[in-house]
Amino acid sequence: MTSKHILPALYLPALFLMGLLGAAAPGHCGTIRGRVQLTGAQPLHHADVYLLRTGRHVETASDGTFEFKDVAPGRYELAAEMKALSAERKVVEVTTGADPAEVVFTLQVAAVRDSITVTASLQETTTADAFQTVTSVSSHELTTKNAVGLGELLDQESGIAKRSFGPGSSRPVVRGFDGDRVLVMQDGVRTGTLSSQSGDHGEAVDATTIDKIEVVRGPATLLYGSNAIGGVVNIISRDQDIDSHPHPGVHGGLSGGAGTTNSYGAGSGNFEFGLGNFAVWASGGGQRSGDYNTPLGRVQNSATELKHTSIGVGRYGERVSASGTYTVQDSLYGIPDAHAGEEEEEDHHHGPVSIATRRHNGRANLTFKGLGGGLDRMQFIANYSDYRHRELEGDEVATRFFNKQFSYQGLAQQKRRGSYSGSAGFWGMTRDYKATGEEALAPPTSQKAFAVFGLQEMGGEKIHFQFGARYEHNGYKAQGLKQRSFNGLSASGGMRYTTWTGGALLVNFTQSYRAPALEELYNKGPHPGNLTYENGNAGLVGERSQGGDISLRHHSNRFRAEVSAFQYRMSNFVYLQSTGEFEDGLLVADYLQADARYQGAEARMDVAMHQSLWLNLGVDGVHARLTESRDWLPRIPPVRARVGLDVRRGSLSLRPEFQFARRQTHVADHETETAGYGVFNVRLTHTIARQHSLHTLGVAVFNASNRVYRNHLSFIKDAAAEIGAGVRVTYTMNFF
Repeated sequence: MTSKHILPALYLPALFLMGLLGAAAPGHCGTIRGRVQLTGAQPLHHADVYLLRTGRHVETASDGTFEFKDVAPGRYELAAEMKALSAERKVVEVTTGADPAEVVFTLQVAAVRDSITVTASLQETTTADAFQTVTSVSSHELTTKNAVGLGELLDQESGIAKRSFGPGSSRPVVRGFDGDRVLVMQDGVRTGTLSSQSGDHGEAVDATTIDKIEVVRGPATLLYGSNAIGGVVNIISRDQDIDSHPHPGVHGGLSGGAGTTNSYGAGSGNFEFGLGNFAVWASGGGQRSGDYNTPLGRVQNSATELKHTSIGVGRYGERVSASGTYTVQDSLYGIPDAHAGEEEEEDHHHGPVSIATRRHNGRANLTFKGLGGGLDRMQFIANYSDYRHRELEGDEVATRFFNKQFSYQGLAQQKRRGSYSGSAGFWGMTRDYKATGEEALAPPTSQKAFAVFGLQEMGGEKIHFQFGARYEHNGYKAQGLKQRSFNGLSASGGMRYTTWTGGALLVNFTQSYRAPALEELYNKGPHPGNLTYENGNAGLVGERSQGGDISLRHHSNRFRAEVSAFQYRMSNFVYLQSTGEFEDGLLVADYLQADARYQGAEARMDVAMHQSLWLNLGVDGVHARLTESRDWLPRIPPVRARVGLDVRRGSLSLRPEFQFARRQTHVADHETETAGYGVFNVRLTHTIARQHSLHTLGVAVFNASNRVYRNHLSFIKDAAAEIGAGVRVTYTMNFF
């Protein structure tokens, strides 16, 4: 390590130590007690209660009660949350020697809901209080959006679009960033797939087994690494908090669904059994769809399949908890012909192309709680992923991909003292990548990475500050090529200012670093998945981003709104530049570097026009171009808007919604423009909340007017329109 890297590396533990030294000495502690109930005072057990910004989390007992012991004196925020019910926050004051602080939460099915997020700052906070813009999509909302592709599940959320090569290959695009600049994780750990590597590679997800999906928009490199320069998507499974506390008894859930237009069908189940300090759990399920119909006809070879199985065991203790989970997931999806209806110069394959994947994943957690010396909690995670991917041409295997990845991380959370809270940690990864066959574009490559990071928060009732840094090393060793090494520092600073009751102004500044991806360095040859003949560049240097965003946010019982504007200036931005020449029938493109700029805005607003009628509005847009040549970057989402209503009567919710997209004329060389469109969707849900169960029946009518429209971010948009009119019915039951 050179001298210029020593100071950043020393700064990180110093950042965390500053928080510990700034903490007040522990004195006599107090207790917080309370109760969580449904409307009507019916006790709710197995509800989650969080002591925010402390890392502490308990579950309610059978009578709905909970308790936090050994709480240092001070003012605290608590939040209670459960499944489809809206989270509720309360503020309590803990004083030395006083009686226990008492609090009662009443949860209900609501038109808009707060949610608890851990992705934004590595400790529980509400999305209303997060420094970053966070979208949290719950399992309740996902019931009517079942799909195999992650991009399909998140499409049309504010600031989030989908890139696709068909339904099975979709992946989220965040604020215009795609591929290696958006990190996809499961339960805070990289999935180990190759979805970022190619337009026809997807991130397969079984939506029926997800608790929620969190999306942090804007650079998240500080906490998660250089691949998160555009944002991070965290898929949170239903057993992700299994090492936090015991879950006595049996609880779980069942889910199923069916739909028209693509012959959709799905079913899954999960359970957990807890006895004393031990628990075992399992989940499994599958979903499939046939070729989908558009108003112009059926899109051949667009069918999808997905199967998922997971088992785990855990042991809890007052001081130490440990758990392990093993998961296997199989998917198969077709790749529609991007040149359908055209006369090709050359036949590049010998039958319909499909992709079959299998991922084995093992994870172990070890958590230490109630530590002394200013530390509250330490957690260690080890994760191994074995991902295999076959590209089939008819019945023959054309290309095989192998990606074996082992990652480890440790996180220490300090005890909250006064206005100080924070965390620090380390992370490492080893990866072995290999491909054989027609599209083996890169040589066998090993990658090693290591990082240390720290994050600190402080402030009073009116203003809060957050700042931190991450130092990361990435090294590549490709067979037959020169070894490459990249070292970079990312840093951020943020402020949250309480403007009025329920309102906040947020300002964030970031400097982020990204090491070039394996495919950018080493790909060489025809790559139909990106519709190009790619020439990698082993001489690429690290990519840097400077920028920030400003947001104005308001959360109250009858009005929720957030407006954000952002700009990022990228130095040494890596991009594919078309040469205008063709080879093997594909457009030749080189990986080059230049400065670039991303800027845009997004807004979401939910207004109660009446206690049973809500107005839902949203809009987003982004411009992205090279700063010197002024060329537009490819596959940037157009300006989009949505207007909807939420009509409620008791446990029923009817949600008609119009989605609009403007014509996209800001296109790169050899990229076609996309016409604007308007699509009408309707969702009807019936939610029944009981003390021991939660039932949700959903009916969704999508593209009700059977409109022909095309997704600008689709690699096959000129050959295939999006799905036509259809109906999907889903049912989910959770018991606890």
